[in-house]
Amino acid sequence: MVISVIATTNTTRTTFMIRNTRLASTYRAGGEKQPPRPWPAYGLLSALTDCGTLIYLQLTIRSGGSAVSLINPNSEVARRGQALQLNINGAVGLMEVVRSNLGPKGTIKMLVSGAGDIKLTKDGKVLLSEMQIQNPTAAMIARAATAQDEITGDGTTSIVMLVGEFMKQAERHIAEGLHPRIITEGFELAKKESLKFLDSFTIKKEIDRELLISVARTSLRTKVHRALADTLTEAVVDAVLTIYRENEPIDLHMVEIMAMQHRSETDTRLIRGLVMDHGARHPDMPKRVKDAFVLTLNVSLEYEKSEVNSGFFYSSAEQREKLVESERKFVDEKLKKIIELKKQVCGDSGKSFVIINQKGIDPLSLDVLAKNGILALRRAKRRNMERMQLICGGVAQNSVDDLSPEVLGWAGLIYEHTLGEEKFTFVEDVKDPSSATILIKGPNPHTIHQTKDAIRDGLRAVKNTLEDGSVVPGAGAFQIALHSHLLKFKDSVKGRVKAGITSFAEGVLVIPKTLASNGGFDPMDVIVTMQEEYEEGHIVGVDLQSGETLDPVAEGIWDNYRVVRNMMQNASVISTNFLLVDEMMRAGRSSLKSDQGME
Repeated sequence: MVISVIATTNTTRTTFMIRNTRLASTYRAGGEKQPPRPWPAYGLLSALTDCGTLIYLQLTIRSGGSAVSLINPNSEVARRGQALQLNINGAVGLMEVVRSNLGPKGTIKMLVSGAGDIKLTKDGKVLLSEMQIQNPTAAMIARAATAQDEITGDGTTSIVMLVGEFMKQAERHIAEGLHPRIITEGFELAKKESLKFLDSFTIKKEIDRELLISVARTSLRTKVHRALADTLTEAVVDAVLTIYRENEPIDLHMVEIMAMQHRSETDTRLIRGLVMDHGARHPDMPKRVKDAFVLTLNVSLEYEKSEVNSGFFYSSAEQREKLVESERKFVDEKLKKIIELKKQVCGDSGKSFVIINQKGIDPLSLDVLAKNGILALRRAKRRNMERMQLICGGVAQNSVDDLSPEVLGWAGLIYEHTLGEEKFTFVEDVKDPSSATILIKGPNPHTIHQTKDAIRDGLRAVKNTLEDGSVVPGAGAFQIALHSHLLKFKDSVKGRVKAGITSFAEGVLVIPKTLASNGGFDPMDVIVTMQEEYEEGHIVGVDLQSGETLDPVAEGIWDNYRVVRNMMQNASVISTNFLLVDEMMRAGRSSLKSDQGME
């Protein structure tokens, strides 16, 4: 802090004083220090002199306090070692929370909201999104980890584990006096070498259905129990393959996820078609039709009010009847054209005709359509209208003026399923669909939510594999190989940054250690066994059934390349940023406003 002091003098002995909450001493011009005297806490400085000419003195005061505390005395400040310790404690604390959820043998967390809603999950993204995290360091790690899930669909828990372990390993060296900057330089070198090693460790394979099933199974078994994961695996893979078109981007929004609270979660299945959560609104309409032409409409088949405020006045009942007839005639003309098209394409062949309308159909119109054997659904959701064209073919119509057989789609089977008071309409047996529906079943809302979260991650895992064209051996194999590679790489580096590389290498082992620990095995025994076998030239992962080693390539345990790459990149960057924090301050506008309110 630099303070300019104005003083006056007419002798060689000039006296000036400084008043500060931290410093209160009298200095003479000759430099002799007088005993400290108590000064009031108000006012920053004062100069006491005799009288005479002005002189300018500049004084530099070095104090242990933070500059921000002068601006806002009510701010909370943590400096240097204290700030670093807060960051390390926050990162390690969050790591300990999610540690038990990692891997297929991980446990489940129960989240209870303020309203009493319960969610059971072991998905890292759901946990970090739903938990109320107060610690600022932990909250920042949680946001970065959930961003990883939005980008790649997996790796959330792993990022939290890596960040916590990197910070924990760095703390050992910092406690011995090594500057955090040296550690972070080592982290940067280790990160670059890790990404290079990942490219060489990745296996490029022909992407077939068998490989996609292995990738999806690996992902899903870390989210839900084994029996459900095996049920969902094929549904997820076939859903993505249904919408996949070579050299075109994969749009997972074309996979509809529909929930039905019914039976068991293992009854979840893939529908190569569409499931809509409503049915026909007329009791006489057919409930099940085969070999059906499908007309997709966005036309109102009911009386509509005018867009401007208007009124009709009549002087007799006859005039009112004419008015109602003219309104009805407008809708009847539309119905007449639809029925004509139905007769033209169906005739006496026994084929069926179905209308899916985005807008309303009034009871009189429904009655007319039912008499002509037409199944009609009204007020369909817009997203279902888009998918209907991808599934059945045809072109959605905004008018009935130009109807022709070319605008019709086709479905082999359309039927209505009633579950309690709810109705569902299934559209199946379609030709070359570009959209699909995964129908989730479950006995209660908790199970349905858990299954839905798992399916989203499974879909992303399959999509990533198709786009990457390569996979990474899983079960901790990459981390064991990377640890060995980084220790060899460290010998080629000179200087104290070796400590950072060592911390990074030891940190990545947290993944296989935690997998073994969650499986009920001794982590150190498993790690030592895996390292010995890797040194013999084998790719090794941890077998969570026996605690021994296994070959992840032979067992079909695969991780996504982009998930591992983003995980290593993000964990290193987050750790580096936290290690370089030397001051934490809570001095936002809210605290300033509250001070003004108190005054």
